[in-house]
Amino acid sequence: MKKVIVITGASDGIGAAAARRLHAAGHTVVVVGRSPQKTRAVAEELGAESHIADFTRLADVTRLATELSAAHRHIDVLANNAGGMFGGHTRTVDGFEKTFQVNHLAPFLLTRLLLDTLLASGASVVQTSSTVRFTKTIDLDDLDHDRHFDEVHAYGAAKLENILFTSELHRRHHADGLAAASFYPGNVVTNFGSEVTSPVIRFVRRVAASPIARRALFSTPEQGADQLVWLAEGRPGTDWRSGAYYFRRKPTKPRNPQAADVDLARGLWERSEAMLAQQLRR
Repeated sequence: MKKVIVITGASDGIGAAAARRLHAAGHTVVVVGRSPQKTRAVAEELGAESHIADFTRLADVTRLATELSAAHRHIDVLANNAGGMFGGHTRTVDGFEKTFQVNHLAPFLLTRLLLDTLLASGASVVQTSSTVRFTKTIDLDDLDHDRHFDEVHAYGAAKLENILFTSELHRRHHADGLAAASFYPGNVVTNFGSEVTSPVIRFVRRVAASPIARRALFSTPEQGADQLVWLAEGRPGTDWRSGAYYFRRKPTKPRNPQAADVDLARGLWERSEAMLAQQLRR
């Protein structure tokens, strides 16, 4: 069955690789990206529809949801793939910490604004997460990391929030016909984290610069996109299980006990809605 698949962060890396594969398979791919030039280049290559949205601006997310709703009465897959690791504690124009907003709050808002269309379509929502093995405790009273900020921890927390959002979306709406899954694409070599000054990330970039280490330890964007493509094309309940976290096409237990915390997932959802109350009242 051919599907309508919306992919955020599709102007580069995993998102662009997934868009190319899904388009080649005959699906209607909607390319969403932050860079007008790169996004339109991918869309023109595929002959696909494109939308520009900067997730550091919630007004862009709201506009994107309006555009998508107007263009598509039916959406089969929403792939929340946009994200990144950023240097320093920076506030967006909306007042939220940048890593938290781009990786969690913006895709949460987009999903919530499209929820009626997604439910009517019996859609799947797919979240690109990461390994959360070393993520520290998420504090619902400090989601903006004002008390203590560390670039790597902020990103790890956001990726854990992607998993929690997925599980809570499943709990709230799977009975209504919606399916949701998150996945870890592996260690993918992209321009990811180029702004980060953390010694850990600088070391990883140095390792990735070695052709031998790159082949042995890292995946290409095309390899990293495999699970996104597999989940997007698959049938929930037959090919994959809603609410689960995947690695290498297999349901996997995240290596962080917080990922299974139902109360934390519920609390994150409620805090996110409260933070976005103005945008959700539209």
